[in-house]
Amino acid sequence: MILDKRLYLSKMSIFEVLTADDLTELDHISPISHFKAIPKGIIIQKPEGAKDGLFFLKEGKLRLYRENLEGKQFTVGILSKGNIFGEIDTFSFGTKGLYIETMDETLICSVPKKAFEDFLSERPLLSLKMLTELSKILKERDEMLEKLTLGDVQDRILHLLLKLSERFGVEDEGKVRIDLQLTHQEVANMVGATREAVSGILKKLMKDGVINTGRKSISIYPIKVADILELTYTM
Repeated sequence: MILDKRLYLSKMSIFEVLTADDLTELDHISPISHFKAIPKGIIIQKPEGAKDGLFFLKEGKLRLYRENLEGKQFTVGILSKGNIFGEIDTFSFGTKGLYIETMDETLICSVPKKAFEDFLSERPLLSLKMLTELSKILKERDEMLEKLTLGDVQDRILHLLLKLSERFGVEDEGKVRIDLQLTHQEVANMVGATREAVSGILKKLMKDGVINTGRKSISIYPIKVADILELTYTM
């Protein structure tokens, strides 16, 4: 199925400031590269291999993470449909030095650096929108990295689940189901812990009525999570 690129671009919040003619011109930037579907669990970037250009996430989810000297992984962000990542001279979305891994089957397209910078130079409102988006992304990334590198394993797990529920949560009879397929190993990779430690803590949290778990699914009671973390729940 051939996707209408202009329709797709118009649905991205960052391009809301563009006119129909702008979108047509962006659609015609040559070449816009469209990659084949990438399976789940594929590392599409390593720290030493960041590529120039902007990449648009058409479908799927991506996990951005770092590794410490011991090889433990710490998630610093999760991107979903409509998000942008990459590096150009005018804007850096902070992806250099990071691993990027697919969490679902993923579709991506990219725009060459020079073509997009020429397009951007004539549209100050789009530049402002991108600065706002970039500020938001970096703030969320710094907050997540801080929470996932401090505290004990239970706190790191709870902070992660709370953040995921804010981004991908579906309300369900007093709890919030995280709309991601998550194994215990995947949670462990996100918080820099072993699968055994994560499984034990998730089992305890379920027994205490803080979370519910199913086959590759996790639901949380946000107020109970916030109480444990001594946070103010505002969702």
